[in-house]
Amino acid sequence: MKAWRAGRVLFGLVLLLPALALGQAAASDPASGDEGAVVESLLARMTLEEKLGQLTQSRGRGSDTGPRVPEGGEAQIRAGQIGSFLGVYGADYSRQMQQVAVEESRLGIPLLFAHDVIHGFRTTFPVPLAEAASFDLEAVENAARIAAVEATAHGLHWTFAPMVDIARDPRWGRIVEGAGEDPYLGSRMAEARVRGFQGTDLTAPDTLLATAKHFVAYGGAEGGRDYNTVDVSERTLHEVYLPPFKAAVAAGVQSIMPAFNEVAGVPMHAHRPLIETLLREQWGFDGVLVSDYNAVQELMQHGVAATRTDAAILGLEAGVDIDMVSGIYLEDVAEAVRDGRLDEALVDASVRRVLRAKYRLGLFDDPYRYSDPAREAAMTLTPAHREAARELARKSFVLLKNDGDTLPLSKRLRTVAVIGPLADDRRQMLGNWAAAGRPEDAVTPLDGIRAALGPDVRVLHAQGAEIDGDDVSGLDEAVRIARQADAVILMLGEDQEMSAEANNRTTLDLPDVQEELAQAVQATGKPVVAVLFGGRPLSVNWLHDNVPSILMAWFPGVEAGNALADVLFGDHAPSGKLPVTFPRNVGQVPIHYNHKNTGRPPDAEDKYTSKYLDVHWTPLYPFGHGLTYTRFRYDDLRVKTPRIGRGEAVDVEVTVTNAGGRAGDEVVQLYLRDDVASFTRPVKELRGFQRVTLQPGESRTLRFRLEPEAMALLDADLRPVVEPGTFTVFAGGSSAETSETTFEVVAD
Repeated sequence: MKAWRAGRVLFGLVLLLPALALGQAAASDPASGDEGAVVESLLARMTLEEKLGQLTQSRGRGSDTGPRVPEGGEAQIRAGQIGSFLGVYGADYSRQMQQVAVEESRLGIPLLFAHDVIHGFRTTFPVPLAEAASFDLEAVENAARIAAVEATAHGLHWTFAPMVDIARDPRWGRIVEGAGEDPYLGSRMAEARVRGFQGTDLTAPDTLLATAKHFVAYGGAEGGRDYNTVDVSERTLHEVYLPPFKAAVAAGVQSIMPAFNEVAGVPMHAHRPLIETLLREQWGFDGVLVSDYNAVQELMQHGVAATRTDAAILGLEAGVDIDMVSGIYLEDVAEAVRDGRLDEALVDASVRRVLRAKYRLGLFDDPYRYSDPAREAAMTLTPAHREAARELARKSFVLLKNDGDTLPLSKRLRTVAVIGPLADDRRQMLGNWAAAGRPEDAVTPLDGIRAALGPDVRVLHAQGAEIDGDDVSGLDEAVRIARQADAVILMLGEDQEMSAEANNRTTLDLPDVQEELAQAVQATGKPVVAVLFGGRPLSVNWLHDNVPSILMAWFPGVEAGNALADVLFGDHAPSGKLPVTFPRNVGQVPIHYNHKNTGRPPDAEDKYTSKYLDVHWTPLYPFGHGLTYTRFRYDDLRVKTPRIGRGEAVDVEVTVTNAGGRAGDEVVQLYLRDDVASFTRPVKELRGFQRVTLQPGESRTLRFRLEPEAMALLDADLRPVVEPGTFTVFAGGSSAETSETTFEVVAD
């Protein structure tokens, strides 16, 4: 602490000298003032170049000793030309760079260190789409909290998460980073992750600035092709894509990232109406807008800017505060300000927001609070963190099919064969965007199964095939060991590089070589369980028709193998539900449960209705689907007040019974439909969910409250209104299997 106090004295003097030179009376210590006073005092002393430095984010570089600032980075810090770094962390190193900023630059403004902490830092949790399958807001918030604790211990202040894009096209690789297809679930997950990252007090040393991304409609890319054009109606924009962002803002998110795409012909990094008018003026967001990677400069490729300077002007006029990595603000804006093409007040507005973020994190009070080597060592990959990752992985697994109660498998089997390209691959278990996660930390399925079964059960293993390609040389070995086993567990699915940014697919099928492997193993006649890994819905029709039990495991994270063994052998029952529809084939895309009815809803007896010639119109597995090792029965769905006024809430109750022989968790889902409205409404919309644990034979009555906002639609001016009429309420274990009742909203 003595060293910090000495540094703080110098820090104060560095700020005081320019103030004295300017004849200003501001306090020498920025921590002594309130937010506005500190920000305005600094802003008044800054040169234009120093202001643009605060709006510039540079990317780190890899080295043998960890992520470091780029060559020449320290000189830029001293010159006040950098406000933040992407991908630079480490408690000792971040302290060193912060010291350069605070003690060796003219104004001593602390740096921000940012990184893509998406689903854990060193302790890797299931990928976000898998976390959403848990329908467990508390567990998801805790995962983000643990990620924040670990990341901040390594010197980070800021994460570019959560991704809150709604995705209805599983060809899009980034579907893995979000919460799936539903705006309600997406909104609740956005709130949970923001709370987890940012905590309850941003000045605490273990809180990260969260970033809701990508604003907006990025998940609507044409053809499911990343970065592609988005063309949606204004109504769909407001009903489907904007709600999770509004929820994140209401939860206090401090940073938002615009999307690469355009909306209505305007690239989002130049979209002043959506950023300044909607986001800031109407929603009251007062945090930082940070560009996506190089995206301000890419306004030139969009065709709305002829030069880098034009692109930078458009970005700042739209309200994009920080340029990520291109250097376009630092290098191309000063001349535009001086020759009158850009009002310096717009630069000042962005600088204020950046300085406010640093103030809110407490960096002006103690710039080194995030750079503590002792905390770094103590709070990384702890047993408690690993246990939380294991628990969330178990909750994320979705049992798609379980004919004949094939699962759980008995631990008394004599021989088990574990076959497939994902059975013993540590890197695949982490998924994409694994931050500081290390493959050597991961428990593979093979390791987890061997540990769970112990030395008395013979566990055989064969890779059988690569994840992709045409090499079938391993099939014979796979068949040979399958024939020796009492049961076979097939580990199939995607490579982690088949999902995430720029990893888009035109097929949702398993690679051919894996389907050949599955067919060869199934032909042995042995009991087979298929475990699927991936970051998107998969069209696994052959498995569905031929394999009795299928478990969707996604990319489960660092505790993958242990969590899988827990579920496969019955120590825990699966309880995940699909946050996104699984189509029968890619030709059904886009397919989602909350579709419109149309004037000609599908009817098998009527040719001239909305359906296909070659495949049923229904999905392979619907939104909300997920089995477990017991059965649940839904009874007595009722509305306590069948007639209400337009401003009143309605209470709904349903009784759920565990009608099977094992304890289990159920995610009880509540859906709503406005039966007749002035604008067409979806056939049903998720409006609530609760996880409940029930013992065999146990019943519980669950209560949901539907507030007026849950019944509202957007009128012609896109304002929420509740219209008189009947509403249908649905409750059940998936979007496709529900009980229903009605209530009526009466005119005032």
